[in-house]
Amino acid sequence: MNRTGPAEGGDTAPSHTLPGRMFYDTLWVLCRTLGVALFGIRYRLAEPIPPTGGLLVLATHQSHLDPLLLGLVCQRRLSYLARSSLFGWAPFAAMISALDAVPIDRAASSVTAMKTVIRKLRGGAALTIYPEGTRTSDGRVGEVKNGFALVAKRSGVPILPVAIVGAWQCWPRSQWLPLPGRIRLEFGSIIPAAEVAAMDERALVALVTQRLTELDTEARRVWSGGSPKPSPRRVALMAAKSAGRRRARTEESPDREGSTPRNLPPTVTTAAADSPLPREAAPTEAPSPPPPPA
Repeated sequence: MNRTGPAEGGDTAPSHTLPGRMFYDTLWVLCRTLGVALFGIRYRLAEPIPPTGGLLVLATHQSHLDPLLLGLVCQRRLSYLARSSLFGWAPFAAMISALDAVPIDRAASSVTAMKTVIRKLRGGAALTIYPEGTRTSDGRVGEVKNGFALVAKRSGVPILPVAIVGAWQCWPRSQWLPLPGRIRLEFGSIIPAAEVAAMDERALVALVTQRLTELDTEARRVWSGGSPKPSPRRVALMAAKSAGRRRARTEESPDREGSTPRNLPPTVTTAAADSPLPREAAPTEAPSPPPPPA
């Protein structure tokens, strides 16, 4: 997992200095251990996440745990949006800055916030946005707002949809502190930037809504005790191994009846050589002439 690589797009934020990387890695190991122990975190990737380049991660929003959960299971560092008021206290501001938080001033115009997000994506960052706009009130996927569509089209980056299930049961909005439980994340196939650019905003919102709903359904099925589907990469590896075993068995077994085995030198055979040679007929003795008359 590339958690300590250099910043992308010329980013020189404190989170990518040596102390920032050390703090991030230390906190990552601690949170990963606690997350697996307390929440039994499990996840499935439909395909590998691009290690570089701008990426818009659209996730369902269940609890305050969501940014932490996504950061613990992704192979690359993710940035996320945080209201600027959280940066008022210096120690806390330093901590969330080290975790790649992007300050957004809710009092300012939405255009300013959108420009900040687009600039971050164009700079090569992987940024998380919750298209529902707020945490779910009942654990289900809420209405997907269209604000992300303009950001995705203007920044020209691919979209990665993700469904989170179980985090609401661990930490609902009505609860002050989280409780132990089980959490599952289901990552969908990446929507390429060219496909995003070719759709209008309404079609893009409809596609993302469909993907998130399907991923949520699959995550709930496995979360409730169903067997997880193997990832496409694992399916391809299993198919390649099976084909290799069949090829090896074919090469080791003899060919069809009547043909020469591959491992032996070719031999020319004929029907005459295979059949027994006929015996040579014995010569017939000529009869003796009669004696002459006396």
